[in-house]
Amino acid sequence: MAEVGFGAAFLAGLASFLSPCVLPLVPGYLSMVSGMSLSELQGGAQHGAAARKAGLASFFFVLGFSAVFTAMGAAATALGTALVAHLAILTKVAGAVIIVFGLHLLGVFTIPILYRDTRFSIMKLKSGPAGAFLMGMAFAFGWSPCIGPILGSILAVAATAETVSRGVALLAVYSLGLGVPFIAAGLAADSFMRWLSKYRPFIRWGETAAGLLLIAVGILIFMNKTVLLTRLLPQAFWGFSK
Repeated sequence: MAEVGFGAAFLAGLASFLSPCVLPLVPGYLSMVSGMSLSELQGGAQHGAAARKAGLASFFFVLGFSAVFTAMGAAATALGTALVAHLAILTKVAGAVIIVFGLHLLGVFTIPILYRDTRFSIMKLKSGPAGAFLMGMAFAFGWSPCIGPILGSILAVAATAETVSRGVALLAVYSLGLGVPFIAAGLAADSFMRWLSKYRPFIRWGETAAGLLLIAVGILIFMNKTVLLTRLLPQAFWGFSK
């Protein structure tokens, strides 16, 4: 079977950032991890010390959730490796799971567990690098159900990877796709909040596009026809293990 390339994993992370359960909450998280109010972020995050403080806090926040997601990737691949004798069945299961997640994003039906609020109380954590790192870990655990359709799809593919390092790499790049825009938002919070106000009405459209893409990819994986994507996408986005 073809494995999802790093470009596709990065785009999956970006899609998670743009999802309704992450994007609208970014300003609040920037405020918590940096210790600055929203008015301070809007008024000064593009100037010197304020930008460095918000950017540094965002970086450690990203490291926190990246640590959790890459651990998930290692666990998924380790489980898949243990079931390597049943790889053909595992591949079909992965494809079916991705299709189900895509239908959920489209609103064809809902998966109740993905609407559960499992966020940890992080209000008592202090701002600063250590606090931002712990907030990032709490974000990963708390919002995994909400971003589950996209994250779960990458984990499903990681379970079919040949090595644990491949699964870890996929989730690391997924975390990068989710984390780079978050750090950028911290470095330029004022510009980000102005952009967010304009983008907000289109969030649902982005979720619908992600759902359609997941269904298409899930069908190709289930039918073992992912080779068709190599005619449309660069190898970086849909890489093969030769």
